[in-house]
Amino acid sequence: MKANDYVKYLTETVVKYIEQPKDIRQKGRRERLDARPSMLYRWFGPAPYLIKDMLKKKR
Repeated sequence: MKANDYVKYLTETVVKYIEQPKDIRQKGRRERLDARPSMLYRWFGPAPYLIKDMLKKKR
C-alpha cells in the first residue's frame, strides 16, 4: 500500500466519522466500551473468574 493510498483511506475514514450525527457516534462509542471485557479479565485472564466461580460453588 502506497503512502498516497493510505492518506486517502485515512481521510475517507475521518470524513465518514465526522459526518455522522453526534448521537450515533456516542452510541457506537458506548457499544465498543460495553463490548470490552472487564479490567480484571483483561489484566489477569480467566483465572480470577474461575477462582470466584469455585468459591461460589463451595458456599
